[in-house]
Amino acid sequence: MFRLNSTKWIVLLVIVAIIAVGITVGRDENHFTTQTAVGQTIDDDFEYLERANRAFIGLVNRVTPSVVQVTTKKLIKERRFQHPFDEDLFDYFFPRRDRGERDRGDDGVERESRGLGSGVIVSDDGYILTNNHVIEGADDITVVLQNGQDYKAELVGRDAGSGGTDLAVLKIDGKGLPALAIGNSDELQVGEWVIAVGSPFGLSQTVTRGIVSAKGRSNNGIATYADFIQTDAPINRGNSGGALINIRGELIGINTAIYTNGSFAQGNVGIGFAIPSNLVKRIMTDLIDKGEVERGWLGVHIGQNLTPELAEAFKLDEPRGALITGVIKGTPAAEGGVKRGDVIVEIDNIPIRDSSHLLHVVAAFEVGKTVKIKAIRRGKEKNLKVKLGRRPPQEELVAMRRNGRSPRFIPAPEDDVEAFASIQVRDLTDELAQRYGHEDEKGVVVVDVERQSPAAKAGVEVGDLIQEIEWEKIEGLSDYIKRIKEVKNESKVTLYVKHAGGRGEYLTLKNLPQDK
Repeated sequence: MFRLNSTKWIVLLVIVAIIAVGITVGRDENHFTTQTAVGQTIDDDFEYLERANRAFIGLVNRVTPSVVQVTTKKLIKERRFQHPFDEDLFDYFFPRRDRGERDRGDDGVERESRGLGSGVIVSDDGYILTNNHVIEGADDITVVLQNGQDYKAELVGRDAGSGGTDLAVLKIDGKGLPALAIGNSDELQVGEWVIAVGSPFGLSQTVTRGIVSAKGRSNNGIATYADFIQTDAPINRGNSGGALINIRGELIGINTAIYTNGSFAQGNVGIGFAIPSNLVKRIMTDLIDKGEVERGWLGVHIGQNLTPELAEAFKLDEPRGALITGVIKGTPAAEGGVKRGDVIVEIDNIPIRDSSHLLHVVAAFEVGKTVKIKAIRRGKEKNLKVKLGRRPPQEELVAMRRNGRSPRFIPAPEDDVEAFASIQVRDLTDELAQRYGHEDEKGVVVVDVERQSPAAKAGVEVGDLIQEIEWEKIEGLSDYIKRIKEVKNESKVTLYVKHAGGRGEYLTLKNLPQDK
């Protein structure tokens, strides 16, 4: 009895000892190793942190030689300062040489303006990427390397932010330069670690760390075609043109802008934007090879994203894709069978998120490429093939849009149609067509919209030309009268309108059923 109890106590003490001390077995050894559990945990954590720390230090040491400082000079002509004092007395206290001015006689003075930004070496023979806004208008561009050596830079080509990506390519006369490898930005994941390198506020070779906060940011007023990476790695003034780098030491973005919430603050608030590397590579190749950027073009009017109400009206399971509000005659889209009212949800197996995404995807394709388009047309899937054209210059695109005039209220005549959904309309006359830019069009013109009505909240404005009601064409007042009688008791009605100036848009408005 005593032995049995003693054996139990011995076994219990052994178990407690194992738990307290810890026993590990080497995979390639045939013996047990004892160690203190708490001490081992601390050692493991420290070694992990130390390895991560060394990895980041090594990464920074590898990539920083590829990031350069870009300085610019520009002469700005200004009118001479009209001071109220005697000229000799004023120049005695403030000599022109101290004011950095050159006397240009009565026409004024030339002032030297200096700019500062960043750039990235992407080839060992001296090609450098930066932002267009860093070098725009510069008379002189200088690149300063990490070792302090400076080079005069030549502008190879630029793609302005208005109508472009805000990228520029420079060239310096060098050999064996520390070029940074360009990574695949499509593989970048939200939450992934990144570092930003640049010269904020003139502080060269500044490194910050953060994560990828989001992808596919657009319509932020910075550039037309840059589908931005958003990061919280601190970026400030002077970082423009610098590198956003992944943990493999690859360039995955060109830092371009920060968000300031419309205030006068110039510092970082944790929201920065970088142009993705895959787009950068294509733009850079075009600028080096051709001196300009060629972009694919469909020839459609977009710019309207699908709301839940419109998605329901177009029989989509969720708001997705790009709604086509117009097709320009004689364009690739028109020849390929794209129709107004189509919702493009896929191009060459690339799912389309919204209208901005469609613009970026099409622009990235080569001119002349035939793409497969999947569209939803009144709830049915349509598969089309379109051979993309070359996007015309911005001035030609602007010329394609009609120059409308500002809408103004027109008193409704006595014989006007009874108001539908708080809208009053008239037949399209030559005078109204000229006033609102609706020449060579058909439909009825909105002449009055009740304030705070469902139609006004949906976006219907005086001067709009209604051309469709629930997918049926409206060519004149008789079509309109017939159609509103058919839909007057529907709870929601979808209209297609052309606003003054020619921009088309689909609008879904809540309709109050009429008394019978």
